[in-house]
Amino acid sequence: MAETETVAADHQRNPTGFQVFVVRLRRNLRTTTPYFAVLGIVLWLVVWWLLCEVLKAPRFEKMPGPVMVLKELLSPEPFLGISIFTEEFYQHVYVSCRRIFFAFCIATGLGVPLGLLMGWSKRFREYTFPILETLRPIPILAWVPLAILMFRGFEGPVIFLATLASLYVTTLNTLLGVDSIDESYFRAAGCLGSKPHHVFLHVVIPGALPFIFTGLQISVGVAWFSLVAAEMVSGDYGLGYLIIDAYMNNVTIPMVIGMVTLGFVGWGTSVIVRVVGSRMMQWRTRALALENR
Repeated sequence: MAETETVAADHQRNPTGFQVFVVRLRRNLRTTTPYFAVLGIVLWLVVWWLLCEVLKAPRFEKMPGPVMVLKELLSPEPFLGISIFTEEFYQHVYVSCRRIFFAFCIATGLGVPLGLLMGWSKRFREYTFPILETLRPIPILAWVPLAILMFRGFEGPVIFLATLASLYVTTLNTLLGVDSIDESYFRAAGCLGSKPHHVFLHVVIPGALPFIFTGLQISVGVAWFSLVAAEMVSGDYGLGYLIIDAYMNNVTIPMVIGMVTLGFVGWGTSVIVRVVGSRMMQWRTRALALENR
């Protein structure tokens, strides 16, 4: 009996990930946030339906409404060939997600260390920051011809373009995170006899994490934007290719299906990054709670 009570007490002190998820879900359901989110999506669909299918407002009369799009999307035998019952739809989604995964991982693996080093070493920043600021304003579409020349096939150019756009955001937000760390932490670490690599591991990296994950959330959105632009120019599958292919064939419903799917899939990837960041920065959540923030 005593052993059972001890195990139960341990579970209460150290809840599992699923238990934490349930508690947070119940807490969120007590707030207005999820309900306003659903209401916002519903209002967006209603306005879209009114403009396109009811009022047929100028500039919207040729656009398919949500009812037409949903009928095609949920049809087992779609007239225009794209629905949730067709293999091609999932092929487009899978190819785009796979490209985003590789591009995001490469940009994170390069951008985070680069931003940390730029913030940590002033000499390194003096060499690299001008190069970054010179390349960053160049539009991604301007890189398309060079990307096609540098990489063979369809995958290389698309992943390169998505990585390039994501890299700038990740690097600059990481750099900003290092710059935001209070100097008193560095002085305290020096007074305690910390070596430079200890300061880097235990002060610089944790201090920059909030900005890093904020940058990663922006980065994954920028990666999607660049990926779609790249797939429109150089691609065989993907949501961007689906959109431009539908436009070239003058069929608007598959184009809208690709756009809506892109929106929800991109939203999902941002949520994943946000959740991972929250799990890795639980120490910051506890610190803010102690400050009643």
